[in-house]
Amino acid sequence: MSRGPEEVNRLTESTYRNVMEQFNPGLRNLINLGKNYEKAVNAMILAGKAYYDGVAKIGEIAAGSPVSTELGHVLIEISSIHKKLNESLDENFRKFHKEIIHELEKKTELDVKYMNATLKRYQAEHRNKLDSLEKSQAELKKIRRKSQGGRNALKYEHKEIEYVETITSRQNEIQKFIADGCREALLEEKRRFCFLVDKHCSFANRIHQYHLQSAELINSKLPKWQETCGDATKVPEKVMNMIEEIKTPISTPMSGTPLPSPMIERSSMVGRDYDTLSKYSPKIPSAPSARASTSPLIDMFNNPATVAQNSERKNNSTGSSDDPSLQRSVSVATGLNRVKKQKVKTIFPHTAGANQTLLSFAQGDVITLLVSEEKDGWLYGEHEGTRVRGWFPSSYTKLLEENEKETVSVPGPRMMQMGLQSRLFSAEKIPLLL
Repeated sequence: MSRGPEEVNRLTESTYRNVMEQFNPGLRNLINLGKNYEKAVNAMILAGKAYYDGVAKIGEIAAGSPVSTELGHVLIEISSIHKKLNESLDENFRKFHKEIIHELEKKTELDVKYMNATLKRYQAEHRNKLDSLEKSQAELKKIRRKSQGGRNALKYEHKEIEYVETITSRQNEIQKFIADGCREALLEEKRRFCFLVDKHCSFANRIHQYHLQSAELINSKLPKWQETCGDATKVPEKVMNMIEEIKTPISTPMSGTPLPSPMIERSSMVGRDYDTLSKYSPKIPSAPSARASTSPLIDMFNNPATVAQNSERKNNSTGSSDDPSLQRSVSVATGLNRVKKQKVKTIFPHTAGANQTLLSFAQGDVITLLVSEEKDGWLYGEHEGTRVRGWFPSSYTKLLEENEKETVSVPGPRMMQMGLQSRLFSAEKIPLLL
């Protein structure tokens, strides 16, 4: 459908106005939304960094576990890779700000001035050309009126032809000006949309590369990560060997009622000559108020039902532990049967921390018991290497085999006590269930 010059002129002016009144305000709003987008992404990146720092810390805890070392390393690696991807995303959004938001801010203000000036120049030139055409048309009318009088008709005829040619030329010039102006206005509009599309295509390509990098990096690691957590019941061979060593009858400590210190029991039974602990040892500090830590491997591989069954079997094997007379008999008999102090070997490391009443030791250390009567899971003894004394968890240790071999019977007036002692001591040799 063809359009006349006036309609095309209106299209030209409306195109310029649309750029100034709709596109540029929309661009300003887009800049504000883009800044909000940046803030949200930056907040997400910071939150992600804090989150994966927390994942790494948990991984460090797991790496120190005898059975979860590999899982701890996986958690640390997951944290490292996600933080690397977050850094890449942050870099992409820095370029988003520089190439899009900053460029739009800079161009928007200049564009408003440029489009205003271009529209005014177009309107002024169009007005001038119309004025020239109207003057030529007015002169042509005058000449035609004069030629109708009859005098010098030939003279006015030549002038009329000249003005007709001039008017036709100016009309063609105006039409060409309007057409060129419309084309230029439409191209100005298109250039702005092209700029916007080009910038966002560039950003989309960066995000596409980021996702490809993320997929490639995670796909190369994911199968290995999944393999480490595929079997939660799998225990490293080293740990299993340690557990089997603890279960062997030779190194299994006695269960049942905890044994009191042989020296304390002996001093109370025999007399003051054997009270070496009270005479030569420093004052023993009070046992910690909190219950002692249990072995690091206790219940790790058993479900609650299995633990309950083991506990029930333990109580049935040792007899009723609620009978105080039996406990006293065992303690008395054990005290009579041993002259040397008991020694234990540590099977797990223990750190005292800031509590000076507790004893620190490494795995495999030897401790001499000064108070072998267990108090809420604590024993008191002296470290063979450092000569430091303190309380320590009984479940972190096992009796040395040599203690059982080096026991010496103490003579007494009543041989029936010795028989009773032998029977009670045999009853106490029951494997400790961890």
